[in-house]
Amino acid sequence: MLMMILLFLGGFFSGVINVLAGGGSFLTLPLLSLYGLSPSIANATNRIGILLQNISATGNFIKSKALQPKSALFLSIPTVLGGIIGTSVVLKLPENIIKISLGIIFLVMSYFVLFSPKVWEEGKKDVKRSKLLSFVIFFLIGLYGGYIQAGVGFFLIYALTMVEGYNVKNANAMKIFLTLLFTIFSLAIFSAGKKVEFVPGIVMGLGSFFGGYLGSYLNMKVNIKIIRIILATMMIISALSYLI
Repeated sequence: MLMMILLFLGGFFSGVINVLAGGGSFLTLPLLSLYGLSPSIANATNRIGILLQNISATGNFIKSKALQPKSALFLSIPTVLGGIIGTSVVLKLPENIIKISLGIIFLVMSYFVLFSPKVWEEGKKDVKRSKLLSFVIFFLIGLYGGYIQAGVGFFLIYALTMVEGYNVKNANAMKIFLTLLFTIFSLAIFSAGKKVEFVPGIVMGLGSFFGGYLGSYLNMKVNIKIIRIILATMMIISALSYLI
């Protein structure tokens, strides 16, 4: 019973964190491992919580008109394709190289989030959009998200801000929608491969559902500067978890 309570609470807090910034999986994956799941099973089972929190958050974003799904149609295509391939194909890079590389990338990204506030709070004004560039970037992000998931929100927010010109609040809403789409396919593939443990996944997912709703509410109400600081903080924490 205590473990179930921890899973629910972990899902709740990760839901809030994921919607406001990202990196919530760095909380839920250790909890699933503590429950007794292997890393690969935990990675797959974690998608239940991701799916449910994104459903509740996306619904709230659409209701409040912070997100218009039709405008996300183009970006959803490469993201979903990448997610499907990333889930289906086992990457050959050694795990320690992936972790060190991601840790360094997240630290660099956090620097720009902290020290280029105008870009993140107002959106990049001089963006020259290229459909080809956007397709490639969001395909690669989907590839990573389909395989690992943890930290994918950081890449989505960065790309949506720097490549598409969103401010961090609007980027959060679009990030959640895109993650929802590729997670549907990733979870289906993992389930078909019998990699998902549904009991702990659903318990954590219920917490994530309510956390995702609260996170989407806070994203619309909290000052954009606070969201930017939360994002940078989670990037640093996530980077350190990979590097230490």
